[in-house]
Amino acid sequence: MSGQEKDVAEKDNESRFFSRLKLGLKKTRDSFASEVIRVVSGPTELGPELWQELEDVLLSADMGVPTMTWVMEALKKEVRESPSIEKEKIVKLLKELLLDILEGIQVDKTYPPECPCVVMVIGINGSGKTTTIGKLAARYKAQGEQVMLAAGDTFRAAATEQLQAWAQRIDVPCVSQKSGADPSAVAYDAVQSAVIKKVDRVFVDTAGRLQTNKNLMEELKKIKRVIKKIVQEGPHETLLVLDASIGQNSLSQARLFNEALDVDGIVMTKLDGSAKGGVLFSIARELKLPVRFIGVGEQVDDLQPFDPRSFVEALFD
Repeated sequence: MSGQEKDVAEKDNESRFFSRLKLGLKKTRDSFASEVIRVVSGPTELGPELWQELEDVLLSADMGVPTMTWVMEALKKEVRESPSIEKEKIVKLLKELLLDILEGIQVDKTYPPECPCVVMVIGINGSGKTTTIGKLAARYKAQGEQVMLAAGDTFRAAATEQLQAWAQRIDVPCVSQKSGADPSAVAYDAVQSAVIKKVDRVFVDTAGRLQTNKNLMEELKKIKRVIKKIVQEGPHETLLVLDASIGQNSLSQARLFNEALDVDGIVMTKLDGSAKGGVLFSIARELKLPVRFIGVGEQVDDLQPFDPRSFVEALFD
């Protein structure tokens, strides 16, 4: 395939995903952006009553009080500094503020040249963690990388089998042990094997009990320490998988996991089934955690790298 053909294919893929993103964000768009436009386009004059209506809309999308307050104060400041501003410009200002929140904490993740790149994936049960690993593995394999999975969730019944099924589906190796085995031993075996076989990327699955479970946090810390014994810089990335449908509860999850494990980035799943996508702005602004990937459907390619501008545009388009 020529360079021009690759460019065309990439643009086609981006266009298709933007269409899926718009469709996947429909519930959040209906409860958030569409309501913002309704309020701004309505008969209410620019003033306290309109501000209150906008506050209610932002809260209904699970943006949370601190972030909603920051956004509203920023909007009011813009209006005070431009008294002749037209009411319809509020939507444009809001989009710019939301984009600033997301772009302000996004980073280009770089990985060391030596193999393997070790990615530790954490999150509570039901967040879509194991499925996310499968989709990420498929993505990187399609890009030409050698990928390996580590079935480190030895606690949940059938967790290993679920990851093994993904490994078979996308034809990558999966390192596992019997149920109840030490998760750090699984991680050790996988990373050691990846070093020997010169695998490009290893995804380490982990147990997903409640974030308040002290034993879970200590177990995850131990896995990190064990990985570092083999790959000093590892894990190169610790990704926290969050379920968008639980709204502000995902913010509290992110806070606790981050305090214990220094999370590098967020994967937000199930945005297609939720009207609470506003929590993503809370996580970005309050915790300064970059969003790395978002999921807007069941298909493998419905999990895509997060692009702040595309996300905001899809919300309001």
